Amino acid sequence: MTTATPDVEPHVAPPATVGAPPFSRGYTRYAMWLLMGIYVINFLDRQVINILAEPIKQDLKLADWQLGLMSGLAFAVFYTVLGIPIARMAERKNRAVIIGTSVAVWSGFTALCATAGNFWQLVLYRIGVGVGEAGCTPPAHSLIVDYVPREKRASALAFYSMGTPIGSLLGLVMGGMVADAYGWRTAFLIAGVPGLLFAALAIFTLKEPRRIMAQHAAKVTAEMASFSETVRYLAKRNTFWFIAFAAAIKAFIGYGHAPFTASFFLRNHTAEIAQLADFWGDILGIDLGPIGFIGLALGVISGSAGALGAWMGGVIADKFGKNDLRAYMVTPAIASLITIPVYIVAVTIDSAAVALCILAINGFLGTLWYGPVYGTGQSVVPPHMRATAAALLLFIINLVGLGLGPLAVGIVSDVAANTFLAADGLSVSACKTAVGAAKATCAVGVGEGVRWALIISTLFGLAAFACFWLARRTIREDTVS
Repeated sequence: MTTATPDVEPHVAPPATVGAPPFSRGYTRYAMWLLMGIYVINFLDRQVINILAEPIKQDLKLADWQLGLMSGLAFAVFYTVLGIPIARMAERKNRAVIIGTSVAVWSGFTALCATAGNFWQLVLYRIGVGVGEAGCTPPAHSLIVDYVPREKRASALAFYSMGTPIGSLLGLVMGGMVADAYGWRTAFLIAGVPGLLFAALAIFTLKEPRRIMAQHAAKVTAEMASFSETVRYLAKRNTFWFIAFAAAIKAFIGYGHAPFTASFFLRNHTAEIAQLADFWGDILGIDLGPIGFIGLALGVISGSAGALGAWMGGVIADKFGKNDLRAYMVTPAIASLITIPVYIVAVTIDSAAVALCILAINGFLGTLWYGPVYGTGQSVVPPHMRATAAALLLFIINLVGLGLGPLAVGIVSDVAANTFLAADGLSVSACKTAVGAAKATCAVGVGEGVRWALIISTLFGLAAFACFWLARRTIREDTVS
């Protein structure tokens, strides 16, 4: 493995590091499971709104662009902007306390979503969820890198990233089944409760390793890089920007699809979904409605496949990256290409059951990038810049992906639906009060609208492939730690 010597600026003094992990293997394992559990709650609370989108749309009389705004941009703006100052705090303050406090804040606002009486109240509460979740991943990434040795970094961060598909799985399953039985408001309330326990566990049981690492270091320097110094340092690391924009595009596709996948099935496969709900409800011995079924199906099929993909991405990267760092970028690059035809087949095939199975393939391929990207993002900077680098990486990923993805897909869905409906003298706005034959025509139009929005957005995977491949060319020269 060949790496270039890092050109650390003379006025930046990186703190000394130690070769051995600061805690026992048993405690490190506990801390990793706790952090992953927190990330599961993070995504459960973030993504539960996706399975609730259709009942919320009907109850509050919303358009698809409004669904995209409240599930994406409203959350993402504060989440991304606050991530950087919180990360700066995490460079010198107790990261466990920051994480625990953040969990409590976002869990409280998730529960408050149950009380929303209109669109703007729901937007306000979703902003609160974003404010809380801003304090989770940057300090968590920084902690994990301190907990584990370098050769296990991608695997450890991939393990943490499994919280994304697992949390999404639980959000879809729990949200759909609770919404069927008790309504969407109760689903929000239940989603917010577990975070309070995890907040307490983070504050009282997670250990801050900096003091221990300093005690065992041969030489300790207390100087911390400023934000501008970190940005200037990263400006010379092309790999960081390539992986940031590649991941942002992947997030744009993934987050953009998330609020509309359940809606796609409920709009385009209405009869089959109802039949499947009855069939599986009888087998499971539960009263399973269409929303509950699609939440269960998407959660179990795509969520479990996504968790496997996130884990495998880190394992593959660490295994082959030992000999050639370029291997970190090959897997996500190829996966980005393969997902395009796979997803298009899933949303154009006539059978809902077959489509759901195909989405399992997409779920696996779509999360392979987590470990390689987050591991590389921490490896191209010295230790005292890691939390800030993680925040900058997440800022780009979430502002582009989470902020613009759902909104863009929602807008395209409405535009495409209006195009289909125009021939019958209808529009998305007119469909809110349509009855009889017009209502049936509207159902077809909005169904085709969301189908084409999903197809168009998945084509952006070509750009993600290009960025990953460019990062492959520079990763060996840019890796420093």
